[in-house]
Amino acid sequence: MEQIASHDIRSYSRMTPRELKRSYTVDGLFSAGEIVLKKWETDRTVLGGASPVGAVLELKAPESLKAEYFCERRELGIVNIGGNGTVTVDGRRFRLGKLDSLYVGRGSKRVTFASAGRKQPAQFYLLSYPAHAKYPTRLARYSAGGGLTLGAPETQNRRVLHKVIHPAGIKSCQLVMGFTLIAPGSRWNTMPPHTHPCRSEAYLYFNLEGRGSVAHFMGPAERVRKLKVTDRQAILSPPWSIHCGRGTTHYTFVWGMGGENQEFADMTPVDPKVVR
Repeated sequence: MEQIASHDIRSYSRMTPRELKRSYTVDGLFSAGEIVLKKWETDRTVLGGASPVGAVLELKAPESLKAEYFCERRELGIVNIGGNGTVTVDGRRFRLGKLDSLYVGRGSKRVTFASAGRKQPAQFYLLSYPAHAKYPTRLARYSAGGGLTLGAPETQNRRVLHKVIHPAGIKSCQLVMGFTLIAPGSRWNTMPPHTHPCRSEAYLYFNLEGRGSVAHFMGPAERVRKLKVTDRQAILSPPWSIHCGRGTTHYTFVWGMGGENQEFADMTPVDPKVVR
């Protein structure tokens, strides 16, 4: 499991573009027939991808977790961004179509992944945080009409927000997770930007058409920098950083947070006028 170091706001300002990309973008999460895991020091975040093709894949605990099994002291959020597949947790099978989600609670010993077919294999995005309490494993089906519509076409930020793992939905210890669909004709996600001082966040961008990309803006409001993100790349967002993005086409992204507060609305808005 690759280790990704945390950087404070002072070192951020001195980074070269290459160092910035290496520190805050994550690629290579989806490799056919493998489970890929990366650990970010901030809030002990683990993110990854499970891409079963033919053989069933089992989620094992990397040596650096110092655990007998992956969820011994952790909880796990899963979103399927590919074809139909199955996640089996301690013998219970959960069938996941595209954009279906699964929460796996602390103490779950055996987690495996399988695809329903080879032509359109499943691709499971994984996000995990330490957990001090146990909550039941639960499945959430995607419903096209089940999200919250935000923004407007004239401001190019029309989007549908789907909250999945949160206090009023699937309960968890500290993980908050969901996904946002940017409407055709729109480009922006969160605008105006904000920060989450009480938690860090990770994003996975996907459903980018052709050679589409997203310009992801990060950093303190007075020293904002830009990262180019392509399909199935992830972004790491520390608590001191704003986050917003503009795509060359519409897209979808999975967002997930961990820290000391689960309230979705716990954010500090940033006036766009002070962004530099």
